[in-house]
Formats: sequence, C-alpha cells, structure tokens
Amino acid sequence: QVQLVESGGGLVQAGGSLRLSCVALGSIFRVNGMGWYRQAPGKQRELVAVIFSDGSTKYADSVKGRFTITRDNAKKTVDVQMDSLKPEDTAVYYCNAEVRRSFGSNWSGYWGQGTQVTVSS
Repeated sequence: QVQLVESGGGLVQAGGSLRLSCVALGSIFRVNGMGWYRQAPGKQRELVAVIFSDGSTKYADSVKGRFTITRDNAKKTVDVQMDSLKPEDTAVYYCNAEVRRSFGSNWSGYWGQGTQVTVSS
C-alpha cells in the first residue's frame, strides 16, 4: 500500500504564510510527479503546483510568485511554502504523487487525505 501523509495547514491572516508538507509511505519503487491540489467549497479540484523527479516545476497562474514547491527525492517528501496568502487561497489542499510500486509496474496516482487552509481577510 501507498499512503500520502500531509501536515501543515491551518488559519492565517491575509498576507501571512503557511507551509504544507507531505511524505509518501509504503511500498514504493519510484516517484515521478509530486504536487499539491486544492478544492474550495463549490469548486472543482485544481492544480496548485507540481514538481517532477528532475526538479522541473509547474504552478497555477494564481499562485506564481507566492508559492514555492520543493521535494526531497530520498525522503519522498514534497513541501509547498505559501507566502502572501489571500482569502481566495482558502481551500482543502491535497497532496498527490505518481508512484511506481515495483520495477516494471504501472504508474499510479495517489492522494492524501487533505488539509484545510483558511485565510482570513
């Protein structure tokens, strides 16, 4: 089994910062993309940021310049530093990872349980 365990999140005032962390646990041969998505009430889940095993990154336009995603390949962790937070960043944030569980197996996507981020105005 593969489990993504998230930490961080909480309540912060607009302009403040938060850091979310996620670790991939279990039987894992290799991890490709690791990232963060978010879902606000009444809205679809959307990509926040993703980082690939080669270090390349992709950000949603709404968070560029404010959020920074990093990863530790050896520890199978991915973090996102969120600065200059806005009320519209309020959502449940989910960690996601593309994992291969053994040599020759298919890539599969996994999700964390979600962590709430609330930004007050």
